[in-house]
Amino acid sequence: MNTLFDKIWDKHVVQKIEDGPTQLYIDRLYCHEVTSPQAFAGMRERGVKCFRPDHIYCMPDHNTPTHDQDKPIEDPVSKKQVDTLAKNAADFGLTHYGMLSKDNGIIHVVGPEKGLSLPGMTIVCGDSHTSTHGAMGAVAFGIGTSEVEMVMASQCILQQKPKSMRININGKLQKGVTAKDVALYLMSKLTTSGATGYFVEYSGQVVKDLTMEGRLTLCNLSIEMGARGGFVAPDETTFEYLKGREFAPKSEDWDKAVEYWKTLKSGDDAVFDKELNFDAADIEPRITYGTNPGMGIGITEAIPTLDDIDEAGKASFQKSLDYMGFAPGEKLLGHAIDYVFLGACTNGRIEDFRAFASIVKGKKKAENVVAWLVPGSWLVDKQIREEGIDKVLEEAGFAIRQPGCSACLAMNDDKIPAGKYSVSTSNRNFEGRQGPGSRTILASPLVAAAAAVTGKITDPRELM
Repeated sequence: MNTLFDKIWDKHVVQKIEDGPTQLYIDRLYCHEVTSPQAFAGMRERGVKCFRPDHIYCMPDHNTPTHDQDKPIEDPVSKKQVDTLAKNAADFGLTHYGMLSKDNGIIHVVGPEKGLSLPGMTIVCGDSHTSTHGAMGAVAFGIGTSEVEMVMASQCILQQKPKSMRININGKLQKGVTAKDVALYLMSKLTTSGATGYFVEYSGQVVKDLTMEGRLTLCNLSIEMGARGGFVAPDETTFEYLKGREFAPKSEDWDKAVEYWKTLKSGDDAVFDKELNFDAADIEPRITYGTNPGMGIGITEAIPTLDDIDEAGKASFQKSLDYMGFAPGEKLLGHAIDYVFLGACTNGRIEDFRAFASIVKGKKKAENVVAWLVPGSWLVDKQIREEGIDKVLEEAGFAIRQPGCSACLAMNDDKIPAGKYSVSTSNRNFEGRQGPGSRTILASPLVAAAAAVTGKITDPRELM
């Protein structure tokens, strides 16, 4: 034992039920408009108030349109969900960052950038990609709507303690390889169920070298390997990122906090239930070819053949390729694409826009491509303009949309049409995820940028 996960978990145990779940104290609950209405309704029915309202933050993101946010939302379902969250937050006395406020954006982008997500915390949200906040050195995981209600009412949750896994990624990343490629590589090796039942600690030189935003991307995708969550031990990179942020501790409290945060690491004698090692030299820019995030290849590789797939998986493998319009053994370099999406809680941060701009600078958007570039928050939008990235993108023929989840999951206006190919920096490529019949190829911002200017799947290293 003596893992960082044990340290954080044990510090938050209220009581342990024999042969049952643990009652775990929760430091931060994030609420968005999709998974909270029934929780608030349940609270009203029982006449219960939120136990610690100052620990709860509400924000619409899934249904927000990424254009004309100053006008009423046209889609009636989206409008109702966004309006309902605003009313519920007001009725229960909760902090609400509404559309068009400078604090709004995707909840998993805003939490870290405001310093609301801090090392050593337990953080939950009714959203699977809550694992993102693990990058801060927190135990963060997605929960169901009934559990959202449980946390509102008691600031606690009943949970079985997951097993622990450490994934070490050693060496140095090659040119053009990003945290997104690392995550896609891990998913292809572990499959989408390989980390089921585990909480993953990411470690090794590659992780140490990642920026905070790279770590956020890596932890965001933990859930796609089946993990309950993933995190990185806090270090100087974490402290540097958090210093001066709105909700981060200040002056003497800051010094005290950093002193504590420095203790948040697995002991040298830590024993994990499972430990895996990977080498950075084996990772190149990656893309997916199927309909789950684990169906991925290096950008220069070919799709596996049926001989590479075990008997039990052949039917679903072929079904996946039929949906995507690809063939076993096919190479995807040069394959024409229709849409490019830069954004989501996976890759909607300032570094992702910088990376995208570094490829498209001095070039022009391909005529056959529709590109949606969507900042993860209004703060990211502000940074884009302050750094002049907007000018670089506009000169290349791109427009920047307003913040929101956008085409990650098509719960708003941004839907990829049926049969069209989208190179997307989001987190899931399920059938119809980006719109009914849409075909999603997951990739990094560099791969997305290369596709946006060439109109086809292109190795970004050729344009660097």
